[in-house]
Amino acid sequence: MGQVPAARRALAVLRLLAGSAGPLPASTIARSLDLPRSSTYHLLTAMAEDGFVAYLPEERRWGLGVGAFEIGSAYLRHGPLERLARPLLRRLVDRVGEIAQLGVLHGAETLYLLKEQPRRHATLVTDVGVRIPAQLTASGRSMLAHLPAAQVRAIFPGPFVDRTGHGPSSLRELRRELAEEARRGWSIEDGYVTEGFASIAACSFDHTGHPTAAITVTFRREKRPQDTWPQLATHVRAAAADLTTRLGGHIPER
Repeated sequence: MGQVPAARRALAVLRLLAGSAGPLPASTIARSLDLPRSSTYHLLTAMAEDGFVAYLPEERRWGLGVGAFEIGSAYLRHGPLERLARPLLRRLVDRVGEIAQLGVLHGAETLYLLKEQPRRHATLVTDVGVRIPAQLTASGRSMLAHLPAAQVRAIFPGPFVDRTGHGPSSLRELRRELAEEARRGWSIEDGYVTEGFASIAACSFDHTGHPTAAITVTFRREKRPQDTWPQLATHVRAAAADLTTRLGGHIPER
């Protein structure tokens, strides 16, 4: 039983970081959780070794690590989110006549959990279980747009990859796109993943206002003029808002 208090402290750290607006100094974590400062540093170091938190040396702050995203995504894959989202995706397909998908962040990738599509519709590479670099997908960017800048930097420490020669090629370029999409309320991907296809996505949030998942509609670009995309985005945003409500979440104020 001697390990139980340590486990509870680790969980408390994860909850604190998940509910904060961004990474925190160790002193703030210690004060918020009423922990000795020396014990807090030891705890954070151990959690960082397993990837659950990440240290940002330039800011001298701690944020969630990739391990935390993996645990969260594993929970989502067990079904609750999918059961809540499936009827919303089906209704969305009926309304717009296009493929609808549910995605979550899995580290630096978008993981697709659900896909609904009309009959006789072209199959996409982004099928259930497929992972795509998050910066290339509308769903990934719709979630990244609501994360603190420092957390985005921690997720993308290395070089950027592309699939079709399009998409953000640097952290600066990605940040610029995320800022624009956050203001607009929806994200667009135009040929970044599959040539000739575009996607529109909107984010859903949990009870802390943290991005939890994204709903995406994907379509052949030639069949939908660009001036019709905002109307399509209205339907996507409505479905994402419905999912937020089902999750007991709320859309954070900006």
